[in-house]
Amino acid sequence: MLKRFISYYRPHKKMLALDMLASFFISLIGMVYPIVTNKMLNEYIPGRMYTTIIAVGLFVLVLYVIRMLLRYFVQYYGHLIGVKMQATMRRDLFSHLQKLPFSFYDNNETGKIMTRMTSDLFEVCELAHHGPENLLISAVMIVLSFTYLCTIDWILTLIVFVCVPILLFVTLHYRKAMKAAFDDRRKSNAIINAGVESSITGIRVTKAFTNSKTELDKFRVGDEQFVDASERAYSAMAKFFASTTFVTEVFNVFILIAGGLFLYSGRIDFGDYAAFVVSINLFISPVNTLINFMEQFQNGASGFKRFIEIMDEEPERDAPCAVDLKDVKGNIEFKDVNYSYDPTKEVLHGINLKIEAGKKLALVGPSGGGKTTLCHLLPGFYTLGEGGGDILIDGKSLRSLTLESVRKNIGIVQQDVFLFVGTIRDNILYGNPEATEEEMIEAAKRANIHDYVMTLEKGYDTEIGERGVKLSGGQKQRLSIARVFLKDPAILVLDEATSALDNTTEVMIQSALDELCRGRTTLVVAHRLSTIRGADTIAVITDGTLKELGTHEELIAKGGIYKELYSLQFRDNDYTD
Repeated sequence: MLKRFISYYRPHKKMLALDMLASFFISLIGMVYPIVTNKMLNEYIPGRMYTTIIAVGLFVLVLYVIRMLLRYFVQYYGHLIGVKMQATMRRDLFSHLQKLPFSFYDNNETGKIMTRMTSDLFEVCELAHHGPENLLISAVMIVLSFTYLCTIDWILTLIVFVCVPILLFVTLHYRKAMKAAFDDRRKSNAIINAGVESSITGIRVTKAFTNSKTELDKFRVGDEQFVDASERAYSAMAKFFASTTFVTEVFNVFILIAGGLFLYSGRIDFGDYAAFVVSINLFISPVNTLINFMEQFQNGASGFKRFIEIMDEEPERDAPCAVDLKDVKGNIEFKDVNYSYDPTKEVLHGINLKIEAGKKLALVGPSGGGKTTLCHLLPGFYTLGEGGGDILIDGKSLRSLTLESVRKNIGIVQQDVFLFVGTIRDNILYGNPEATEEEMIEAAKRANIHDYVMTLEKGYDTEIGERGVKLSGGQKQRLSIARVFLKDPAILVLDEATSALDNTTEVMIQSALDELCRGRTTLVVAHRLSTIRGADTIAVITDGTLKELGTHEELIAKGGIYKELYSLQFRDNDYTD
C-alpha cells in the first residue's frame, strides 16, 4: 500500500524535493536559538559584548524572516502537492468506476462510493502534504537536538532520553486500537452518506407517504453507529494522547532534577543548564508533532485503504484477442444461455432465440422471469460464465468482441429513464456528443419532443433539474428516445419503455418508438401486450425458460400461456381470439 501511495508523488517529485529542502532548513534554523542562548549566557553577556549581542540578535531575526518565508513555501506548495495528488486519485477512481461491471453497483450504494471519492480522499490529501513534512522536520529536529544536547553533557542527555523507549512503547500499544476505531468510524460515515443520498433522492416519495419520521428513524440508526464508532475512536485517541503527553512531560521532570543536581555539583554551568532547557524543548516539540500526526496518519491511511479497495475491484475486460464489431447488420442469436446472479439460483436456463436483422422480437411473461436479464446480457452488462452458453451478433460471439464497440451499436430505452443534470440539449447530445445542431433537432422531431421544446423560454437550453424532475414522464421518455435516435444504433432494446405511462401518453410515445424501431433489430420487453401484437416473433419467458415462441396469431391459436396472459389483459374487450 505504501508503494502505491508513494507512486502518486512521482509527477510532483521536483516540487516535493524543494518542499523537503525548505523543511530541512526550517529545522536547521530552529537549532540556532539554543546555540545563541548558550553563547549569550556564557560569553556575550558576561563579556559585555554589546555590539555582538545586537548583531547576533539581528542575525537571528533575519534567519526568522527567512524561516517565515520557508514556512509560507512549505504550507502553500506542500498543500498544493496534496491537492494535486488528491485530484489525480479522484480522476483515477472516477475513471475506474466507469469500467466496473454492473455487479459492483448492485452491491455498493452510491452514498458510500461518494464518501470514498470526497471525504476519504481529503484525508489522504492532508496526509500527502503533512506526512513527509512532519516526518522530515521532526526527524531532523530530534537528531540535531540530541546531538547538540550531547555536546553540552552527554550523561545528562542519556538520563533524559530514558523516556524515549517508554514513549515508543506507548505509541505502538495504542496505534492498533486507534487504527481499528478510525476504520469503523469511516465506515459508519459512509453509511450516513448513503442514507442521506437515498433519502434526498426519494424525498418526493417520502412526502407522498408522509414518512418523514420513518426516514428520520433510519437516519438515526446510521447516526448512532457513527457516534458509537467515534466514541471508540476518540477513546483510543484520548488514551494515546494522555499517555504520550504524560511521558513527554516527564522529560521536564528529569531535566529539573538531573539538571539541578548537575548544576549544583558544578558539572555544568548556568549557561549550559539554560541552553539544555531550551534545547530539550526543541526535542519535545517534534516528538509532540509526531504524536499529533498519528491521528492524521490513521485518517489518511484508512482513507487510502478504502480508495485502493475500489481500485482493486476487477474492471470489465475484453478478451485478449477481442475485435471491434463493425458493419453491423443486426442478426442476434442466444445459444443455450444460462445465467445466475447468485450461484444458488439460476435466472435463465437453456434460452435459445434468434432475431433476424431488422426484425422485432418481443419478450413477454410474468415479472422476474428473466426478460430484463436477457436485455442486460446482450450489451454485456453482465457476462456469461463457463457453461453459460453464448450470444452471437452477426455470427460473432460476444466474448470475441470489444464491449465498447458492441455497446456503440446498441440503443436502450428503459422504463426508468435516467436524465443527467443539465439542459435538454445536453441530454439529447448524450447520444452523440459530436452531432450538429441540425442533427440534434431532427432527432428531437423524430421523437416528437421538438414542438414542446419550442414552447419553452430557453428552448433546448432549458435546465431539466435532477433526473429530469421538471419534465413529465412522457417528456422524459421522449427525450430518451431522441437520445437514441441521435446515437443511431443498428440494434435496439426496449425494456418496458411505455409501461409507466398513461394510455394517452403511451400512444404518443409508441408512435416515436415505432419510428425508432424501423429498420433496426429490436428486442422489446412489454407487459402491455397490445404494444407488441405486430412483433415478428413473440417469446414467452417464464421462470427463466423459454415456454412459447411464435407470432401473435400463432400463440393465440396455440391456447397456451400467451393466450392466458392476453385474455387477462383484454378480458373486457373483443381481442381474445
